[in-house]
Amino acid sequence: MTRTLARTPAADGFRMPGEFERHAGCWMLWPERPDNWRDAARPAQLAFAQVALSIGQFEPVTVGVSALNFTSARTLLPENVRLVELAHDDCWMRDVGPTCVVNDRGVVRGVDWHFNAWGGLNGGLYFPWDQDELVARKVLEIERLARYRAPIINEGGAIHVDGQGTALVTEECLLNPNRNPRLDRAAIEKNLRAYLGVSQVIWLGKGVFNDETDGHIDELACFARPGVVCLTWCDKRRDPQYAISHDAWERLRDARDARGRRLKVVRLPMPGPLYMHAREAHGLITREGTKARTAGERLAGSYANFYIANGGIVMPLLDARTDSLAARRLKRVFPGRRVVGVPAREILLGGGNIHCITQQIPAARRGSGARAQSL
Repeated sequence: MTRTLARTPAADGFRMPGEFERHAGCWMLWPERPDNWRDAARPAQLAFAQVALSIGQFEPVTVGVSALNFTSARTLLPENVRLVELAHDDCWMRDVGPTCVVNDRGVVRGVDWHFNAWGGLNGGLYFPWDQDELVARKVLEIERLARYRAPIINEGGAIHVDGQGTALVTEECLLNPNRNPRLDRAAIEKNLRAYLGVSQVIWLGKGVFNDETDGHIDELACFARPGVVCLTWCDKRRDPQYAISHDAWERLRDARDARGRRLKVVRLPMPGPLYMHAREAHGLITREGTKARTAGERLAGSYANFYIANGGIVMPLLDARTDSLAARRLKRVFPGRRVVGVPAREILLGGGNIHCITQQIPAARRGSGARAQSL
């Protein structure tokens, strides 16, 4: 049984590391629900299997799956992927899994946020979400990592850090009244400082246009390394994303990180715009309590929603007109990592992308006394 700790990560000397720091492995969940994934989730499952295969070239991958789908998932997933039986409501491991923190001795622990399906009964995407609420704790149990239970509703896709004291978030998401209506900006910042171990919070405005998670930062921008941010960019003045990206650019240009540095911003092209096709919408089963997906709906496509693995970048392939440019930009930003593209439209149809369906476990340092709390 994993320990639940009474204090906060910051009080115990822990911080959330940057995603670009070394991992012990990556966790995912298996897509199953037919009201969110078309054609009984089969196309999405094939895409998730490809993501697992790609990440598995660089680091160990674990996938959680329901008992009902265990056998079929085992058939589709590579042999080197660990499969565990794990109940869940949907497959967004970034948001329902633990946010891990480390200390200077290399000990790894996990933060378990409260989860309400991106808005609860006020704009949430499905009901119920009780199994998703348990996922982070279950992962920490399996990994034998001590647990901090955070007092606020939050999701892993709503935060990015540089590992050196700076967090990147959006107002649209973290200040949305459907998350923590009794908390203002100062109170949210206080909790981020306590549970991420940061000292500086950079607030951007809105997230990617029509992002159903209320503007998660991981669709809009992310830290490539300390002092360098990748930003979804749009040059089309009439596109709603144009004003959002330019506002983010201005805020990042004016910002300083926790160490007083100006930020270098790398612009990633925006794919599309992309829309759901009628045949794709037709493959969904409508169910009460779940967000309806309709033909013609604009999809929140973004190349910023990539996963940083040990020695690699796994990026979504979304639009043949912009995929190559996005890959070239990422290769320049990450010269020491191999960029691997995965066709990801099927993931996008469900409301997110590669970063949204993954969650890294940081590596513990050998000889640090942390072996009992690491992979």
